[in-house]
Amino acid sequence: MSLLFRNVRLLDPASDTDRPGSLLVVDGRIAALDPMGVPEGAAIVDGGGACLAPGLVDMRVQLREPGAEHQETLATASAAAAAGGVTTMVALPNTTPPVDDIAPVEFIARRAREIRGTRIFTYAAVTRGLAGRELTEMGLLAEYGAVGFTDGEKAVADALVMRRALSYAATFGLLVLQHPEEPSLAAGGMMNEGEIATRLGLAGITPAAETIMVERDLRLLEITGGRLHMAHVSTAAAIEAIRQAKRRGLAVTCDTAPPYFALNETAVGEYRTFAKLSPPLRSEDDRRAVVEGLADGTIDAIASDHAPHDQDSKRLPFPAAAAGIVGLETLLPLSLALYHDGRMPLLEVVRRLSTAPARILGLNAGTLAPGAPADLVLFDADRPWKIRVDEFRSKCKNSPFDGRPVQGRALRTYVGGRLLFEWTA
Repeated sequence: MSLLFRNVRLLDPASDTDRPGSLLVVDGRIAALDPMGVPEGAAIVDGGGACLAPGLVDMRVQLREPGAEHQETLATASAAAAAGGVTTMVALPNTTPPVDDIAPVEFIARRAREIRGTRIFTYAAVTRGLAGRELTEMGLLAEYGAVGFTDGEKAVADALVMRRALSYAATFGLLVLQHPEEPSLAAGGMMNEGEIATRLGLAGITPAAETIMVERDLRLLEITGGRLHMAHVSTAAAIEAIRQAKRRGLAVTCDTAPPYFALNETAVGEYRTFAKLSPPLRSEDDRRAVVEGLADGTIDAIASDHAPHDQDSKRLPFPAAAAGIVGLETLLPLSLALYHDGRMPLLEVVRRLSTAPARILGLNAGTLAPGAPADLVLFDADRPWKIRVDEFRSKCKNSPFDGRPVQGRALRTYVGGRLLFEWTA
């Protein structure tokens, strides 16, 4: 019941800790940093100088259960998450049926307990059936465990509905999350609007579709109060709008995903459907703006935006292919590129992956403080390897990063002090 990590580099963004040390776990919780004594019979893990950090908190994951278990289940996603150092996942509500009532919230909680893998939470829908019209019972759903409210891959397009949602959520202190894309501007679009889309003969999605929705919702936030989170921001103009809103004191946060700082629209190449995302991969200028937004703190968190699709959904002509990629097992190494490229300190990268999303969602995670759950990742920030999709534990392999050399690998992942994953060479 006791576990001592020694000879590790402690990384705790919650206390701005980055130093060599040791950590003691007792009964599934962190007991002490640099303990004076060790309980008799404690298991000892010699980290060999590797980094010990709070487990990653992935705040945007599509788990496909219930309704599309052929693409992913809570169990397979949990195994993939553990392999990537993720100890907490938050699921989008776009399942079948959608999470717009109490029963699906309870179902996910029960299945997570049965699996005994990573911790799994869920968002609930903002509107019934994700239809964008009638609001769900947010207060009641929150009581049963929903940690936020979003229509998932769909934007809440109607401004009056969004205003009512923000007002309703503010009454209970709840978080509303938006997919920032004005749907009429994005309709029929397949990739970023620009020269490459024109050359390929593909309908483009203007970056303004994101900016317009962000700016509209920031105005609504001003008049309603409450808390708003923008998911997977990808454009320079939208990031600048959020930056200015924060300076005005609005309670807005945002996240991005690794493809938006690791790739640009050229990754589409010759109709490469594994590089078809929503929002689409943007221009190089936008990619650089995402990196800058992470570096200066405008972008609060990094999420995997895990969207598993089977071969039948991806190996289609580009217009017909589904949008989205898997990301649980590549979240850590792709994010560590920000550190290796000198754009962010290592502690700040870990903050975006763990402490910040936990605080946004009010979860008891993302810290090495004594008394906190022992949800931990031991990782080697410098270990080189190559991404191989055929080694993924996720059911689906739809990733544009196959074969990409990276640095940084999760060595061990613990949830509540239980070892869920151990990497073997």
